[in-house]
Amino acid sequence: MSEVKISAEPRTEFGKGGARRTRRAGLVPAVLYGHGEKPQHIALPAREFAAAIRHGGANQVFAIDIAGNAGPTLALAKAIQRDPIRDSYEHVDLIIVRRGEQVQVEVPVALTGEASRNTLVVNESMTLPVTAEAMHLPPEFEVSIEGLEAGAQVTAADVKLPSGVTLAVDPGYVIATIAQAQSAAQMQGEAAEDEAAEAEVTDAE
Repeated sequence: MSEVKISAEPRTEFGKGGARRTRRAGLVPAVLYGHGEKPQHIALPAREFAAAIRHGGANQVFAIDIAGNAGPTLALAKAIQRDPIRDSYEHVDLIIVRRGEQVQVEVPVALTGEASRNTLVVNESMTLPVTAEAMHLPPEFEVSIEGLEAGAQVTAADVKLPSGVTLAVDPGYVIATIAQAQSAAQMQGEAAEDEAAEAEVTDAE
């Protein structure tokens, strides 16, 4: 994954009021830190940042050109705060990375195919922690669940990792479980049992 160049400007206003004014100006408040560098409070152009995340995912590496700095700084979004109602970015924590450096990230996992009939797919984790070179982070992993029967599990060991990428969790880390789907009759039967149990408790009282 190649880096996305993005401009930034130093941020001098802090607190909730300053953050609101920054966002009203079409910018995203952010802090850049890491590698022993003094944290820098900056503001990123909201549209450009959002477009980069949509295209490259949460593990997109940025080449941030801060006004007044000698050159761009490579950084990875460590934490992103979003407003789900406005669908906007509230704040971003950016961690400095170096070319060739190994970093740990959470990579989204997409399940493909269809499990066997009368089963339910229970997602235990939507991401997989891995370690990879900062400039070669995988955007997503795909794992097939085609034909899996009830009781089967998809684990970290089932994910095919590209060269240079290693697991940052135990191979038995569970991503998804295939469960037996209940029929309507079974669900009605359980509901009736629950009602009967509640009635017994009420009568006892």
